[in-house]
Amino acid sequence: MPTIGYQWLAKAHDIDPVHPFAVQSTIGSSRTTLLENDLRREVYPESYRPAETLKDQLTFALKHEEVHLEFLSRLFQRPAIKEALTAWVHAEPTGAYARRAGFLYEWLTGGQLDFAGVARGNYVDALDDKRYLTGAPINNPRWRVRDNLPGNRDFCPIVRRTDAIRQAEAYDIAAKLVELEDDYGVDLILRSTVWLTVKESRASFQIEREQGKEDRIRRFAAVMERECGRHDDPFAPGALTSLQRGILGESALRYGLRRSPVFVGHTSHYQPVVDYIAPHWDDTVPMLGGLSAFMSRTQGQASLLRAAVASFGFVYVHPMADGNGRISRFLINDVLRRDGQVPAPIILPVSATITHSTRNRADYDRVLERFSRPLLQRYNQHYRFAESIEAEDGVIFNFHFDAYEGARPAWAYPDLTAHVAYLAQVIDQTLSLEMRDEARFLQANERARQAIKQVLEAPDNDLDVIIRSVRENGNRISNKLIKRYPLLEQNPALAEHIVVAVIEAFSHALASGHTEKN
Repeated sequence: MPTIGYQWLAKAHDIDPVHPFAVQSTIGSSRTTLLENDLRREVYPESYRPAETLKDQLTFALKHEEVHLEFLSRLFQRPAIKEALTAWVHAEPTGAYARRAGFLYEWLTGGQLDFAGVARGNYVDALDDKRYLTGAPINNPRWRVRDNLPGNRDFCPIVRRTDAIRQAEAYDIAAKLVELEDDYGVDLILRSTVWLTVKESRASFQIEREQGKEDRIRRFAAVMERECGRHDDPFAPGALTSLQRGILGESALRYGLRRSPVFVGHTSHYQPVVDYIAPHWDDTVPMLGGLSAFMSRTQGQASLLRAAVASFGFVYVHPMADGNGRISRFLINDVLRRDGQVPAPIILPVSATITHSTRNRADYDRVLERFSRPLLQRYNQHYRFAESIEAEDGVIFNFHFDAYEGARPAWAYPDLTAHVAYLAQVIDQTLSLEMRDEARFLQANERARQAIKQVLEAPDNDLDVIIRSVRENGNRISNKLIKRYPLLEQNPALAEHIVVAVIEAFSHALASGHTEKN
């Protein structure tokens, strides 16, 4: 079927964007819509076909097919486009779509069309706030356009207000926490925060397959407890370096923003496999500035959306020499804390939810691949492992990529719609399952303590050792436990009372949820 809109423009100007068009339109026999996850395929009857000109096809795209900044950035780099746009805005100086096209050209390229400016007419929005997450508007008098793009020219993530995103915007994290407090009590929830913070830290290391390093786990937990919501701008290089130093400790090889190439990958048959290539190091500071602009311009918008963009936007920029993954997941709680959705000292253990099951982990990898896979498919012939070179930050590298300039629009203008929808599911599961599971465990542990205290005087720390041992040993008193507490062998009735107390306390918890924690 004949293509129209962005697809027609892409074919006419030989442009193949990395990221797919959110809406793809064709001419057919009747009007139909086909949804594929958050992407749409639209079929229009012949009467909708635009003329085969830049003006008509771009008008159709801007009106019906969303705003695709990566494609527009590539389109506007074509020499013939500037002349065609200039003719269009001279012919229709007050036309809403001509003004938006002229504004977007100058915003994306930093250049200027040969045009005196718009003298009259109402202001129009750069983005329709019913269809996108937008930033606080700034009037552009030259085009009489309200610049409500959520980032800046160096980095501007797009979030489309699909049904899933509207649900994420309406999701009330604070209300869910109140429900937890109502069901389990404020004291119990606050008591769980220390363990939840450590749990989040441990799971974050598991995501990077670095579990079992208790000193690092405790250190990252301390950073989350101490630093969440504390920095005026978490994307400022100084703030990031401070976070990184706290996370890595004082024995890391290097700190700060990288000045060398980096890729994310794994090894297969002793050979490196590239899964993602990060932007050029000279672009990291400007892109971080775009993330800062996003946080500033979307202040007051749905916190969950802001947290998703902060986290995934940061991990795609990948600006640090080390610690990017942990910082990206730290940013989720950081944004929720600074936006007042999650009060101190609570930390949502989102990483624990991600690692809760093989399926959850696969979902996390899958959403990352929404961005990384198209990038690698496009540029898999542009990298190589060759001679080793020392970068200006002292890193010795043999990874060489020759398409940084061509790939920049793909990095700079990511569509993070799917990432927001994913994080909304993770946070709901965290609040509905992970945190309730922890509360049930603490509640059961407290019941077991109180029941044991009826027959045994002991500090809570010793009681917890006994309870944990009984549960880990199939509800039996182990020889190791008897060796540590000889009274349990000397007094079989006491030992039996302890076992029954543990069984009854945790059986009640299991009946009301899925607590299986040791």
